Amino acid sequence: MTMLGIQELLTSVEVGLIFGVVAMGIYMTFKTINFVDMTCDGSFILGAATTAATIKAGIDPYISICFSMVAGAFAGLITGTLNKFCRIADILSGIIVAYVLYSVNLMIMGNSPSMAIIDCETVFSDSGLPMIAIVAVIVLSVMYMMFSSFGLKLRAVGYNRQFATTYGIDVNKMTLFGLAISNAMIAAGGSLFSQYQGFCDVSGGTGMLVTGLASIVVGTKALPFKNEPLLIVSCIVGSILYRIFLNVALHSDVLGIKTQNLNLVTGLIIVSIMMMKRKEQGRCLG
Repeated sequence: MTMLGIQELLTSVEVGLIFGVVAMGIYMTFKTINFVDMTCDGSFILGAATTAATIKAGIDPYISICFSMVAGAFAGLITGTLNKFCRIADILSGIIVAYVLYSVNLMIMGNSPSMAIIDCETVFSDSGLPMIAIVAVIVLSVMYMMFSSFGLKLRAVGYNRQFATTYGIDVNKMTLFGLAISNAMIAAGGSLFSQYQGFCDVSGGTGMLVTGLASIVVGTKALPFKNEPLLIVSCIVGSILYRIFLNVALHSDVLGIKTQNLNLVTGLIIVSIMMMKRKEQGRCLG
């Protein structure tokens, strides 16, 4: 069996950190505010497209990340508006926005399905350390927010909306804030990934939800955290471990798995871990 080399391991860590931010955003909607948000596939590429376009226009790559986060937050606000004020179901609201974002992303990229920035300056031009610093800032900011009174309100909305309303929390407003922050993080992940690979592809966000959920499942299984702010951080660890598992499987001569089997491997990893969790819960109940 072919083992992972140092370079493949480092690549797994780097990509895992980027997609860990995406997983954190997905966790915030699905778990923290209990909102089934399908916007992520579109907002991920929205962040990537915004970054590619702004970098091409000569804007600093760090500032381009901020633009991407603002664009992602706006996409989340639209999803929330459709749900809360137009009375469209949460899952359908996200699907509609993600569907519309495909055309929006094409327009941002100059009606081209891909945009290369490999010759432009990015946060990875010198080394991967700036990216690690960016991820660390995002993680610390999210942890601070979740431990604050604002974070407590967000979590209250997810636990019990009626209870939150009773205590004077504006559920609609907090849901909008949660969706905006979540999609801003997902767009930041898209921004970092486009700079990492040196181009943006309009179809690159396909399957982002499953990838994020896989990272969440692996992270919550690997780390025995019970406190929700720490569970969000576990998404980073889960994303790195997921990428390592994926690379081990794809580099295994014994298993004979090819790159085109990526979705199959992802599905099997999720199912395996979920079955392990079910067995553990069954033993606890027994």
